[in-house]
Amino acid sequence: MQIFFALQIALWINLDPSSTAFQRAERWRLCSWHWTCSVQSKWVPYDKISNNLKRAVLVSEDDIFFQHKGVRVEDMQKAWQKNQQKSQSGSKSKTALRGGSTITQQLAKNLFLSSEQNYLRKGQELIITGLLELTLSKQRLFEIYLNSVEWGEGIFGIGAASQHYYAVSSAGLDREQAAALASALPAPKCFDKQQYCRKANIHFPTRQEFILENMDRVALAPYPKR
Repeated sequence: MQIFFALQIALWINLDPSSTAFQRAERWRLCSWHWTCSVQSKWVPYDKISNNLKRAVLVSEDDIFFQHKGVRVEDMQKAWQKNQQKSQSGSKSKTALRGGSTITQQLAKNLFLSSEQNYLRKGQELIITGLLELTLSKQRLFEIYLNSVEWGEGIFGIGAASQHYYAVSSAGLDREQAAALASALPAPKCFDKQQYCRKANIHFPTRQEFILENMDRVALAPYPKR
């Protein structure tokens, strides 16, 4: 299975993924066997995506993405400690994992894995994360992420999201629009439809304001070596 993952990732050096495991699962949930389906997706090359959006997503999801090697150990340690505390407190969902995932880890999960949350799946996620980081450039990883991440019910990738919410191309997103879209990523279905907000504990305007205040401090490429 690891060889299959490695070969498929190698193809993505030059070829764009047609879909992800998460997209296919959502398409089945929404459309089942129907030929017509409301799932939206449109691939956009990296240089056609607004830098406002790139910076906003980095602030929202992984501000040092271009500097780390795929994982943020300190964040994972904090997530481990929180889950241990949750387990000791007698929570029913003892296998559930909290945050701490980088953009590469999120991409690994979306591309290949189920939404099930347990330590075995987390271990597989780390293996795929390593394969992605070894095979693809940071820019290519970010390009695939921006074109595959969920932005609402049946809305995948920034090409579809920019048209759905603002009727503009992904290159034309201004700072406020970019920050709003980036604020949606932790709970995209809730951002899109109120019916999904019962379990989402997030205040989008506050998150958007934080993103706007910090967009100019993130780097879109690795810092030069000294």
